[in-house]
Formats: sequence, C-alpha cells, structure tokens
Amino acid sequence: MVGAEAGSDERLRRFEAVTDAALARLDVEELLATLLDRIRDLMDVDTAVFLLLDPHAQQLIATASWGLEEEVRQGFRVAVGHGFAGRVARDRAPVILDEVTAADVVSPILRAKGVRSLLGVPILQRGELVGVLHIGSLRPRAFNTDDIKLLQLVADRASLAGQIRSHDVDRTAALALQRSLLPTRLPEVAGVELAARYVPGHDAGVGGDWYDVFTLPSGWLGVVVGDVSGHGLRSAVVMGRLRSALRAYALICADPADALSHLDRKINHFEAGSLATVLYAMITPDRSTMLVSLAGHPPPMLARAGGATAQVPVPTDFPLGLGRPRQNRRNTTIAFAPGDLLVCYTDGLVERRGELIDEGLERLRAAVTPSPAEEVCATLMASLGLEQRTDDIALLALRRSGARPATEDLLLCEPFDGTGFASLRRRVYAVADSAGVRGTRADDFVTAVNEVMTNAVRHGGGGGELRLWGGDVLLCEISDRGQGFPAETYLDRRERPVATPTGGMGLWIAQQISDSLAIESGPGGTTVRIVAAR
Repeated sequence: MVGAEAGSDERLRRFEAVTDAALARLDVEELLATLLDRIRDLMDVDTAVFLLLDPHAQQLIATASWGLEEEVRQGFRVAVGHGFAGRVARDRAPVILDEVTAADVVSPILRAKGVRSLLGVPILQRGELVGVLHIGSLRPRAFNTDDIKLLQLVADRASLAGQIRSHDVDRTAALALQRSLLPTRLPEVAGVELAARYVPGHDAGVGGDWYDVFTLPSGWLGVVVGDVSGHGLRSAVVMGRLRSALRAYALICADPADALSHLDRKINHFEAGSLATVLYAMITPDRSTMLVSLAGHPPPMLARAGGATAQVPVPTDFPLGLGRPRQNRRNTTIAFAPGDLLVCYTDGLVERRGELIDEGLERLRAAVTPSPAEEVCATLMASLGLEQRTDDIALLALRRSGARPATEDLLLCEPFDGTGFASLRRRVYAVADSAGVRGTRADDFVTAVNEVMTNAVRHGGGGGELRLWGGDVLLCEISDRGQGFPAETYLDRRERPVATPTGGMGLWIAQQISDSLAIESGPGGTTVRIVAAR
C-alpha cells in the first residue's frame, strides 16, 4: 500500500513538473529547452526531439533536441507520413516502437545514434497538428501507458510553443509586409506638404490600415487612405493587394469613383469575404482642386487658410466588398486653396468604446488647424487620447503650400475675343512645343484651349484672357466674365452629360482630351484651367 501511494505521489510530482505555470512566461526557445530538461529528468531517456510542422510544405522540422542535436543543426526535415515521426503526425496518435529497425526511421542521425526503442506523440493545438515529440532509449525498453500520458502532457504544454512560434511568424511576416507598403518617407510633391502616421491598435502591430500618395503621369496627385477589416497577417496581405490594385486602376481611370468601382469588383471576385473602406482623392496638377470619392470611409477634415475647420461635405458610398454594387459611386469637387490643410484618417483615430463617433469627430475638428502638415500630425497624435485606442490608426495630412506649385513662369498672356483665334492657336502651339508638349499631346491641348475660348466668347461676355504658365506642367488659364455655372457637370468622363447649362459640348469635349481640366465659376466670372503634362 505504501509503495502504491509512493508511486502515485511520484506521478503527481511528474505532472506538476511539466504543468508549472511559470513555463507560460518563457519564450519559445526557453520553453522547449526547459521541457527537454524535464523529460530527461522524469522519463530517464537518451534522446528527445521536438519537430514542428511547416504547414505549407507539410514537413516536420527538427526544432529542439537533446541527444540528437545534430538534427537541429542540420535542419532535418521529414514529410508527414514518412518515417517514425511522420507516422505519428499522419495518424495523430501515439506510436511505440519496442525495437527500432532501419525501415522504421528515415533520420540517418537517429540511426547512427543507435536508438533501440521509441515513443512518439503528436503536438496538437485546437485539434490541428503543430508537430511531434518523440523520445528514445539506447537500450530496449517497453514504454507503457503512463509514459504515453506523461509525454502527451509535455506535448500539450509544447503546443504553447507552436502557438507562440506561429504567432511570431505571422507577426514577423505581417510587419515586414506592412513596412514595405507604408513608405518610411513620403514622396516630395511640388506644391503640397505631406505628413503621415501609422499606429497599431493591437499587440500584433499590424493590420489592414494604409495610406498612399503617388503622382500620376498626367500630373494629378493621388491620395489614398484605406482600412481593411480585421487585424494581423491576413488583413495586411489583403491590404497589400488592394493598395497595388488601386494604383493600377488609378493609371487607367479618369476619376476616383471609377477607380473605386474597379476595386470593388476586384474585392468581390478575388477577395471574397473581405471588407474595406477607402478614401481616394485626386488633386489637379496645379493643386487648386481635388476630386474625392468615399467607399464607406469617414470624410476628411479640411482646415481653410484663415477660416474654419469642418468635415468635407462628401457623400459616403457603400464600403468595398459588400457584393453587387447598390449604387453608382460619386465624385465631389473641392477647392484646395493655398494654405488649406486636408486631414485623411481611419476610424481608429476618432472611435472610442462607450461614446458616439460624433464626439471623436468633434475632438478631431477642434484639433485640426491650417498649420504645417507635420505639426498637425504631431498635435493629433498627442491630443486625442490615443493611449486608449483599440483599433489601428492611419493618418495623412496634406497642406497646399503655394499659389502655383506646379507652374512657375508666365509664358503667354493675351486677351481674346471672337477674332484672331487662328493666330492665338499658333502661338499656343509654339509655346507648347518649346515647353516639350508635342505631337498628339500638343494637338489635344490646343484643341481643348480652342473649345474653352470658343465657349467663353459665346457664353462668357464675348471674350476673356488666356494665360500660359510653364514649369513642372504646362497650364493654360482661360478667364471670362460670364455669370458662371456648376462645374461638376463637366467633371465625369464616364458618360456624356444629358444637357449643359450653356447648351454646347465644348467644355465636355475639352475635359475628355485634357490631362486635367478644372473649373472655378461664380457670379463674377469663370476660370478654366487646362493642364498638359510633359
């Protein structure tokens, strides 16, 4: 009776040794090394090996060992289903070999060691295979049920290492991916100051939030802030795909709404189950105007130079990934004057548990001023109580720095009326040629200028003034004294307008063939800006 009690106490001591709560505080290498030491002490064996599963290759990799250290140094791998360890992994059940033969094992190191008996158990995590733990003896040994139970308990504790390792691999991969996609330095853009921040809201340090700024061949500036639902590696991977796809669509789409419509179709077909919100803005080459489209994303804040700060009045269309589109996506035209500051962000900046989002938006509005972009970002990160965040934050600030960022020199300034068009067109051709705009690009540019001048003569008081500016791009400004009209009629390239306030199609035609066309119109007159990129 005393012997039975002593044996029971010994088993209890063994179980306590491998379930010590302190093990949970160790990192992967320390945990596995500690478990190997305890296996040696408790089970009196000559070898012990942890092999963790590479799920993509479906191979077991020798990760930690005692007595067979060379397997780890050489990176020994065995396919699931092959050899002794592969059999344990395939069957997901303990395997005992009382007498090992050459046919039972594939590891030359294990054979050379002279192991005579083996016991192996699977390492499982939530029913999924993580790896295999096996022990060996250099003398014949009959492993029993108690040995299986104890070794399985060790394997269960080692599953923590598999979980930690998987988490670390995912985290490392996600960090590498996100760091490659979020630029460490924003591009230098003429006429615009840029600053940005990314703050993870979870321990993984990564998620689906991103920002992007790029210049298009036409001279337009693309600005993106997006948020893929979820966190971790999967969201970061989807984010990377969407970022690349949107850049590609930006090259072929005339406006933000069109690009987001393409991106929505891409998500629904190739990223089924993913959901994303995106802000995409395009700023004209002269930086005076922007087109904005929102796919379920919070509207940006705009601080006017010398004026108030408010959310940009942009309608919010459905997020990306909901399935069949329920409506046509919309563009909104916003003036962007020198000194104005635009703040784009993801909802992690303004959402807090237990409060309405309106409270967060009001905090943001109160903190945004038309100051330098870097100063605004620093102020927002310091003032919005971000120590309580529960979501990732992407923040991008843009401040227009001057009146003519993309154009420097006045090359031509001429009044015009209904006479002398041919002579003025020839002069515009000559200036375009000297500025490096030639061939069909020059033909399109001059045709657009001619259409706008014709419109000004017919509907803008009989004439106006033409100014050509040179610099990073060629900019033509045509001003008249007409009563004005809503510019947005002409800013959608996807379809011909049903009717125009002036009764003609000149401005629409000019918009179709221009790299950029922007209109500022009011009771005092109208100015049309036409850009030709070099």
